[in-house]
Formats: sequence, structure tokens, C-alpha cells
Amino acid sequence: MQKIVPNIWCNRNAEEAGVFYASVFPGATSRVESRYPSEGLLDFQRDFAGEPLTVNVEIEGTRLVLINAGDEFHPNPSISLVLNFDPLMFGGDAEVAIAQMNSIWGALSDGGTELMPIGEYPFSPRYGWVQDRYGVSWQLMLTNPEGDPRPFIIPALMFGGAAQNRAAEALDLYTAVFEDAAIGNRFPYGQQTGPATPDALMFSEFRIGEQWFGAMDSGVEQDFSFTCGVSLEVSCADQHEIDRLWDALSAVPEAEQCGWLADRFGVSWQIVPANMKELMDHPNAFEHLMEMKKIVIADI
Repeated sequence: MQKIVPNIWCNRNAEEAGVFYASVFPGATSRVESRYPSEGLLDFQRDFAGEPLTVNVEIEGTRLVLINAGDEFHPNPSISLVLNFDPLMFGGDAEVAIAQMNSIWGALSDGGTELMPIGEYPFSPRYGWVQDRYGVSWQLMLTNPEGDPRPFIIPALMFGGAAQNRAAEALDLYTAVFEDAAIGNRFPYGQQTGPATPDALMFSEFRIGEQWFGAMDSGVEQDFSFTCGVSLEVSCADQHEIDRLWDALSAVPEAEQCGWLADRFGVSWQIVPANMKELMDHPNAFEHLMEMKKIVIADI
């Protein structure tokens, strides 16, 4: 079971976005996972009664959740999804990997914005960074088949703005808080690069369970940072795990709502029970959830 699921905030178009992603990635699927109830909604939610609430997207074994909501938040490049085009995933044929990469790049670029044009870079023979029509950021990279294997999708956190030069601190926190976690490769800038100090991280990675994540400090000034536009949902076994993670991560009291929190870097997390779907089938569960900050399973 995937313990940490990237959640993407959508502006009333989560179902449409899910269909789009299912068309972009070979073998991907999209389905409405939950709907807003007809009762117990807050005033600003009443227009959503009966509409999709969450849409589940599966891409190469990785689950993403699209949240159908209003225009309160938007994704930005502070959290992107790295697509790892390892030739080993394509029978060892780099040309096949590049062809697949080009096809997906074309689809994601249609109606989107190229942040770094696809081409050759010092760190990869083929790479590009694009923000698609829904505002979601994707980094497409042809990787070295001689390196350690990594999954096709790797969420990547970019520390800029108020969180500039704090990637290493975040790695230390996350790998201390989560069980079965470890830091992988770390590559410092080595010299002052824009706002990045010499010891800031040009790229790094960490693992939580079997899931890999990337982290880097921005090498250019950014006027944005982490928001609820992309959050990380953590599936917890019981109330004890919810309590432990909540106490370790929550650093912004005003951000606490319905299982959501913001950590000291501004990253949004959703700390939820693993059987959340089952719990939400209880009478008045949605109404009870709306009254909570940290989720208390017994009160649902």
C-alpha cells in the first residue's frame, strides 16, 4: 500500500483533469473515488453537493489524488512530479524511452507552460520541466541505466522563497519522523548560486518506506513556495500514529483543519487514517470531520 499520496488541488475540474492524465500516460486510469455529501456541507461547499470530491489517478503503480474544490489554492512548481525515464523500464532501449518521453512531453505541454525547454543538460542527456494546463509541474528526465533503480514517478520538493536553503534541514526532519526512512544521494551546490549558498542542496533524495522523494534548494529567486495546492497525504494505521506524526510535523496552528497541517517549511500534509473511506461512510461523518483539526478517529 502506498503510504504517502500526492494530492493536487483542482479548481472544479478534478474529474476532467483525471481523464486528461489517463489519456497522457499509457495504462493509466482515473476514477471518481468520493463525492461531496448532500448534507453537512459548509456554506462555501454547498455548490459542490453530490459533485466529485476526490479523483483517484493511477500511473505506473503510483497513486495521485485530485481534490475537486474551489480557487482557494493552486499547484505551483515548489512540488513537482519527476518522471524517471530509465531505459531499463523500456527493455534497455534508450530510443524507446526517449520516444515515450517525447510523446508525454507533447501532451503535458499542450496548453501548459515550459519552465525548462526539453533538451540536453549537464545532469541529463534529455530533460525538460513543464507546468501543464492544470498548473501541475512535471520534470521529465532520461536517467542513467547504470544507476540505482528508482520508480517512474518521484515527488520533488523545491525549497525557495521563505524556505530557501532549508532542504537539508527538511531531509533530517522527515527521515527522523517517519519510520523506515533514509537519506539517499546529496549534491551541494559547492558555490554561491543565486540565493543558494555553497552548502545548499542542488539535488538530494530521501526514502520513506519504498517511496522515493527528491529535494532541492532553488538556485534562482522564487516568489512562491509551498501551499495546499499540492499536499502529501499520509495513511496512518491508528490514532497513535496520527498523534505522533501530527505532533512532530505541525508548525502552523492556523493551517490545522480537517487533518491538514503545515510543517515548519510550509509543506502541507494530510494526516489521515488508512481506513478513511470506510469511516466516511458513517452517518454525519463529513460534518464531524469539518469540525476537526487533527483527526480523532473515535469522533468520526
